[in-house]
Amino acid sequence: MKTKKIVLAAIAAAGLIALNGCSDKSEPAADQQKAQTTVGIVQLVEHPALDEANRGIVEAVQARGLKVAFDQQNAQADQSNLGNIAQRFVSQKYPLIFAIATPAAQIMANATNQTPIVATAVTDFEVAKLVKSNDKPGTNVTGSSDLNPVEQQVALMLELFPDAKRIGTIYNSSEINSQFQAKILKEEVQKRGLSLVELTVSSVNDVQQTAQSMIGKVDVIYVPTDNIIASAMPVLTKITTPARIGVITGEEGMLKGGGLATVGVDYYNLGRIAGDMGADILEGKSKPQDMAIRYQTEFKSKINAATAEKLGIKIPDSLAKNAELVRY
Repeated sequence: MKTKKIVLAAIAAAGLIALNGCSDKSEPAADQQKAQTTVGIVQLVEHPALDEANRGIVEAVQARGLKVAFDQQNAQADQSNLGNIAQRFVSQKYPLIFAIATPAAQIMANATNQTPIVATAVTDFEVAKLVKSNDKPGTNVTGSSDLNPVEQQVALMLELFPDAKRIGTIYNSSEINSQFQAKILKEEVQKRGLSLVELTVSSVNDVQQTAQSMIGKVDVIYVPTDNIIASAMPVLTKITTPARIGVITGEEGMLKGGGLATVGVDYYNLGRIAGDMGADILEGKSKPQDMAIRYQTEFKSKINAATAEKLGIKIPDSLAKNAELVRY
């Protein structure tokens, strides 16, 4: 009888050890699953600049070694899409949302004042009412600004077109970033005693007709980092290039659509900046309300040699030495 009890006890002990062994093996898998975090990325629309910002965000977060999955959503420039994406991201209780472009950031901020939001491709966070102050946001929003050096861009424009007297600009009338840049442009043009022809559009469908209306009225065109114009650059330059009117752009991605030159922001770098800020939040190092808006500090002139040839423009030697020649 004693022998039987001893045998039964030994079997029970062996069973417990086996169960414990199974439990030990399953825990790392569960821990690994818990360690992986999903964050949302909402992009207003697909075009080269915003695509590069998106790539920069993802690569910056991945470079930090964080186990993060990305719920990527593109609103295709549709406000109702943005609203639906915002509600879904909030309901999923993601620990962080990245927003690319001002309208995307504004819709996200309207949907939640709790979830941390890191935005990029926003010209002025304070003007867009996303933060209380660019230096100390005081809200659940922070990020990197795409404020471009308009003064330097105007100087570049006049180096390429020294006889230009009538400057044209086209932008989306409802995009606050574009309004802000247009205001700076107007001040720069007036400083130099030049005239400004300012026209606005409300959709990509307006660009062709608006561009045609500028022919014969302007010597050169400047376009800000405007999402509608960025999406419709080939439409714009199909009209301006045959008319020998160069288009100076707010950023390099617009050169791919036939723009002539820029001293612009690098959206990939801006995305990297935003990605690093988001990683700091995920690691618990910072909170959006305390993170000052960050900016690109160094800029380089870029000239699209292919467009210059089509326009019959000879690039001044002084400019060619310091600018990067690209060919799109």
